[in-house]
Amino acid sequence: MALTRCRECGNDVSEEAVSCPHCGAPYPSRAEWKGRGFEWKSAASVGEIPLCHIAFGRDSKGKRRVAKGIVAIGQYAVGVITVAQFGVGILTLAQFGAGALFTIGQFALGYAVIGQVAVGYYALAQIAVAEFGWSMYTRDPEALEFFRSLPGWLGVGGRG
Repeated sequence: MALTRCRECGNDVSEEAVSCPHCGAPYPSRAEWKGRGFEWKSAASVGEIPLCHIAFGRDSKGKRRVAKGIVAIGQYAVGVITVAQFGVGILTLAQFGAGALFTIGQFALGYAVIGQVAVGYYALAQIAVAEFGWSMYTRDPEALEFFRSLPGWLGVGGRG
């Protein structure tokens, strides 16, 4: 096992070390380390906010990468349109999602929500907590009519 110098503290470390035993630097034998995962931002933006931001994994300091953009895609994301494991947005598709207008997710929170567990004003779910909900426990016809009347671009219902 060959030894090399840690790029952060200069102490001897194995070339195969995942972290420096002296200072904790990740992959200390590499000249630089940008973290795990992926990150991309579109050149187009609205003010300081990128039109599209895709991010997942961790950066070189070990911090979670969070996608933030008009369209945000990632494990953690915040945007107008959000696709994520944990997401917040206006229109959100996420495992755990919160949306100001519309959310689809395993756990969904928002105005109009569809999910396994959903909390909202209108909810379509296995378990719903809502003013107007349709679930295995509640059968509010107003909720069903609301979801049936959604515009076709949401991919649900389509009866205008």
